[in-house]
Amino acid sequence: MKTWHLIVEPEPLAGPLNMAVDEHLFDLAASSGRTFLRFYQWLRPTASLGYGQDAAKVVDTGFCRAHGIDIVRRMTGGKLVLHDREVTYSVASADVSIFSDNLRDSYRLISQALLIGLERLGLAARLAETSPPAYAKGTMPCFAFPARDEIEIGGRKIVGSAQKRTGTLFLQHGSIPLEKDEALLASVSRPGESAESLGMTSLSEALSRPVDFDAAVGPLIQGFADLFGAVFERYDLDPAGKEAVRSLASSKYASDDWTFRRPATPSSSPSSSR
Repeated sequence: MKTWHLIVEPEPLAGPLNMAVDEHLFDLAASSGRTFLRFYQWLRPTASLGYGQDAAKVVDTGFCRAHGIDIVRRMTGGKLVLHDREVTYSVASADVSIFSDNLRDSYRLISQALLIGLERLGLAARLAETSPPAYAKGTMPCFAFPARDEIEIGGRKIVGSAQKRTGTLFLQHGSIPLEKDEALLASVSRPGESAESLGMTSLSEALSRPVDFDAAVGPLIQGFADLFGAVFERYDLDPAGKEAVRSLASSKYASDDWTFRRPATPSSSPSSSR
């Protein structure tokens, strides 16, 4: 059995801190060979951009500023996500004895663990087989359609995930809505998505009952334990780690130079999927 480090954040964090913790775990996985599984929430509604996205094309910054919605840019690729009333997970590892050494296979393995967790919650979910061409090439938000190998229930997306990979080292994180607000997502998105065009669902909608963060996280953790045979050891950042996260959040993820920078060329974008 493999021992994984488990972090379940006790309180919601601001977007820059959430992204900085994930990057810090990515760095720890690189230097230590350990595997980290994290579950977290967001202090305020936050729109996150994929690494290579042009903010001007995908997010209505004026609407966000007027309505108290934060904007951050992820280190992973993929499409716009509105984080609000959700469970967010991340996995950081370089262990090829657990995960494949390529993006698609490791992505599917993590999706299978999430499927088991959703089944434990009482949901019959599945992996989507194809991505609509307009979604794959367009500027629609992540939850417009299920992409290939993403998780859907009745044709509606329930999990949206993205991965950054450097050799065998990767970070994958993703969004699992507890509740949905398609009208808010449509308002945040550019160039003006309609709420009717978004193909998403939420845990509460799919189960026809309210589901909170704590109720969802336990079965999801068990899904990873079931699939990977992992034993979990609770992990907390030490003072040096906390300071590193605060510094990274301030210097990078809270910076307009990072969030609203011009998109990178394809050759320099991280290996990623959403």
